[in-house]
Amino acid sequence: MAKTLTVWNPEDVASWEKGDKSIAKRNLWISIPALFLAFAVWMVWSVVVVNFPKAGFNFTTEQLFWLTALPGLSGATLRIFYSFMVPVFGGRRWTALSTASLLLPAIGIGVAIQDPSTPYSVFLILALLCGFGGGNFASSMANIAYFYPKKEKGNALALNAGLGNLGVSAVQFLVPVVIASGLLGVLGGNAQEWEADGKSGQLWLQNAGYVWVPFIALSTVAAWFCMNDIADAKASISSQMVIFKRKHNWIMCILYVGTFGSFIGFSAGFPLLAKTMFPAENSLSLAFIGPLVGALTRAGTGWVSDKFGGGRVTLWVFVVLALGALGVLYFLVNKDQPYAFWGFFGMFILLFAATGVGNASTFQMIPVICTTDRQRALSATEASKEDVRKAAERESAAIIGFSSAIGAFGAFFVPKSYGTSIAVTGEPNAALVVFTVYYMICLVLTWWYYTRTKAEISC
Repeated sequence: MAKTLTVWNPEDVASWEKGDKSIAKRNLWISIPALFLAFAVWMVWSVVVVNFPKAGFNFTTEQLFWLTALPGLSGATLRIFYSFMVPVFGGRRWTALSTASLLLPAIGIGVAIQDPSTPYSVFLILALLCGFGGGNFASSMANIAYFYPKKEKGNALALNAGLGNLGVSAVQFLVPVVIASGLLGVLGGNAQEWEADGKSGQLWLQNAGYVWVPFIALSTVAAWFCMNDIADAKASISSQMVIFKRKHNWIMCILYVGTFGSFIGFSAGFPLLAKTMFPAENSLSLAFIGPLVGALTRAGTGWVSDKFGGGRVTLWVFVVLALGALGVLYFLVNKDQPYAFWGFFGMFILLFAATGVGNASTFQMIPVICTTDRQRALSATEASKEDVRKAAERESAAIIGFSSAIGAFGAFFVPKSYGTSIAVTGEPNAALVVFTVYYMICLVLTWWYYTRTKAEISC
């Protein structure tokens, strides 16, 4: 099996049906578990830090907050660079390399967490290294974008991202289970004894890192030996930088902050917000449901945008997000009522579902926008249809990666907005008002540029 595809044109129907489709599917189904593991490693600190006191670490609440926040910052920043790596290194090589890099934080957490005397600075470094998982999304999505024809890109990208996003829900569900048992036997190390509130027990907190190691290794091997590089996708970083001159790159970044930034920010911030506002409720046991719903709606609705148009779907997504944020605000204002928590929880489930649909629809829009934009820009030149196609493919892959980088900063700014609002006003309500206004701005941008009768690019 050739590792590099010297000729690749997914828009060629005959070649696509003859065998290229199966090649694309193979690359997609190897990419998905690699991305799943990346999200799991990226979000692992959201579960680990709450158990630090039991493991004998005496860090302050502020210190624990920074350990939770830093992976979001480093992951979002790394995405900016990862956006441009596939055309430089090749999708197969970069997927294998970036997946293997997850071993550093996974093993590092397992080793460092077994010693209560480990300096806080070591955990800061490990938290930053977990950002490797966040960075992987940009390169993974850019890579899969090259493999599929325009009519199927929305669904392929939705499957890659949606099933990959399940890593967020999985880590919040599985890690509490694996750290409560000696799952790995002598290989996992000794248990940490704990005693609190008249109760005692054992904890294997190192399993939060170690449990992912064999799967990361298998995924790395699968990527290296079974995925493909595409020769036509080769491009220098400088040639990809042209997207910074494209107006629609920046518009799509704004829209993706509203969809994915909300998804990852709500995932990081919901457990603490729920526990703070409704301390009597067992909200932590429900934390995994929201990210699960968001991931599944992303994976399952890509075809909707392919059929009806990503712009139209995105427009309605922002309507729902605005109404959902106002719904959360309503139940927070009335949080003393007996129905308040379940109304609050229900509104968040609606928000997570809408972000999943919006994540799929915005990424369906990008290839359509880039193709139309390049066709118009190059129509007066002697550029062939193939040159236009390649330019559109290169730019859409870069924009998908870069917009995912900007959107990922939501992992930090959404929970930080809650914290700032509570610190200033005593309630998180101001943050929800800001979110609502932002969604309305995104709605107007989507309507003006992509869905109204005389829109610049209809999609």
